[in-house]
Amino acid sequence: MWRGAAAALLGLAAACLLRRGFEPRARLLSAAELRRYRGAPGEPGLYLALLGRVFDVQRGRKHYGPGGAYSGFAGRDATRAFASGDFTPAGLVDTVSGLSPAELLSIHSWLSFYSDNYEPVGKLVGRFYDENGAPTEALREVEAAIEEALKLQEQSDEKKQQFPPCNSEWSSAKGTRFWCSRESGGVRRGWAGVPRQLHRPGSQGARCVCVRSSGPPWGQPRSSRHSDRGDLDNPHLRQYEGCHPLAEQCVLLTG
Repeated sequence: MWRGAAAALLGLAAACLLRRGFEPRARLLSAAELRRYRGAPGEPGLYLALLGRVFDVQRGRKHYGPGGAYSGFAGRDATRAFASGDFTPAGLVDTVSGLSPAELLSIHSWLSFYSDNYEPVGKLVGRFYDENGAPTEALREVEAAIEEALKLQEQSDEKKQQFPPCNSEWSSAKGTRFWCSRESGGVRRGWAGVPRQLHRPGSQGARCVCVRSSGPPWGQPRSSRHSDRGDLDNPHLRQYEGCHPLAEQCVLLTG
């Protein structure tokens, strides 16, 4: 139940961020008007747009003004480039079709950055807002995709807590050594675990993860009846041949 509530709160937080600072009566700009805000002499200011939200980036003039490393973002909505890193004219566009969940999360992160650091000006009439300043279907689709990407990230983070990656090293003389510690995989925890191969349905190969060897399985309360083997009985795990089943390290000799 708490996971469902957390997911709901996550979606709500994402929706709040996507709309933060943009009231229904915010200033509306056309693409032609926005092009006048590239920071050149005689122009009225320095703006950029992201997902149709327009921000005053005058404070970051050295980055976004003429000659700046990100001057290509000025006076336009270049949402796609925030995810792709393509700063050519072909990449500095507002289309977001085909972006991966990780790329959508990058856009979400940049939107958070601008919302926290720059003044919102209004909305750009076009792909994401209509002439009345109302969200378009394209914007609603992107928002839904970002919320889904956030949920996937939450699930991934949760899996990393359950099965943190092993430490590993290789040498031609000694082969490959896998070992677990209370900080392996960058996940701090109160247990070290033992190395196992984790196989995911539909994926090729396996990766080394650290697995709890005592207590209840992941997600079960300590008060429940269990075998006190942690997650060792998870069906997606395989033991490394030739390694002690409860050793915190495993060495695979070079053949």
